[in-house]
Amino acid sequence: MLDATTRSGGTATASPRAAATELAVAVPVPPTSLGARCTRVLLSPWSRLSLLVVLLASAAGAVLLFQPQRMLANGWPPQLGGAAAAMVFAAAYGLCTVAFVPRPLLNLGAGALFGSQLGTGTALAGTVLGAGVAFGLGRMLGQDALRPLLRGRLLKAADGQLSRHGFRSMMAARLFPGVPFWAANYCAAVSRMGWVPFVLATALGSVPNTAAYAVAGARASAPTSPAFLIAMACIAVPALVAAVVAWRKRHQLRGR
Repeated sequence: MLDATTRSGGTATASPRAAATELAVAVPVPPTSLGARCTRVLLSPWSRLSLLVVLLASAAGAVLLFQPQRMLANGWPPQLGGAAAAMVFAAAYGLCTVAFVPRPLLNLGAGALFGSQLGTGTALAGTVLGAGVAFGLGRMLGQDALRPLLRGRLLKAADGQLSRHGFRSMMAARLFPGVPFWAANYCAAVSRMGWVPFVLATALGSVPNTAAYAVAGARASAPTSPAFLIAMACIAVPALVAAVVAWRKRHQLRGR
């Protein structure tokens, strides 16, 4: 029978089994702390999705409570003017789009308050800001929880289109009305579309529609003027094209 130790040169050397036992006793594995478990729960996909729902519900409630659309009837605060007013309006525009306020109403307000040119630029800045905020919230708080739910044929097709052809798909969604602004933002966030294609497509694709509404808002006092009539045509024609395309796609899907 072998001894637990052997002597070599007067020095005792422990056997491998004894050394392993001593190490296990000396360095116990610490149990998982309560803080670590709470952190995992709070950062889980469903917890983040719940936070997103709470944030969006709070934003929508704030819009209903404070009613920022009253500025369209009461006018802009007199203490704000020029570039400062445009910056404040663009920031409010972006936050309102995150809270599901329809963009056409905001675009008309931008034109009525700031005129055609400054109103278009202000509304476009608010559009990009609101889209970026919504995309970031959806990507950080909702993507991990919602992606496993993309199981239906239509959902998978939409996700694949946005993931593989993000810039082209988002340009079409911005140019032709039909898909709500907030819905396009959060659908893009759940997909694998990149930030750069999303922002560029939003900025470029939103120009015609935003300008048309801003001009219509600026010329609303003269509904028979050529500028107002052209703006209304630029609003109606893309809507008609989008309706025809949606009708054809619907019949194609039924035929499959």
